[in-house]
Amino acid sequence: MIKICFVCTGNTCRSVMAERIMKDKIKKLQISDVKVLSRGIKANGEQISPLAKKTLKKMKVSSANRKSVKLGKTDDTTLYIAMTESLKQFINAKKVASFKSLVGFDILDPYGQSEEVYYKTALDIEKGINKLIEKINLWREL
Repeated sequence: MIKICFVCTGNTCRSVMAERIMKDKIKKLQISDVKVLSRGIKANGEQISPLAKKTLKKMKVSSANRKSVKLGKTDDTTLYIAMTESLKQFINAKKVASFKSLVGFDILDPYGQSEEVYYKTALDIEKGINKLIEKINLWREL
């Protein structure tokens, strides 16, 4: 079982979009040995951002309400993926990577910006997740 946790600041935009997009992709690809979740460094129980929710709905991915979850105790079996290189320093875990180190680019925070920025962010996340799934499939072959 591969466990992945996407981490951003508030767990209301980027990380939750990454979680939902990846869950949708692995379900469609019938990948059953990957578990995906998301957390926020400064999450405090807020609902998913309305524009993140709208963007996910537009992408035909689950846009169900959920409260943000703060990153607490980490475990040694989960790969924690920080949405930016600079967020990595706040994650105290054995397996930590940045989105950029895995797929070549950071995912910048769309919070407070336009619907178009959220949609572009989600498309960037999707592109990165496609690369991540390719890597997971390669790891399986080793």
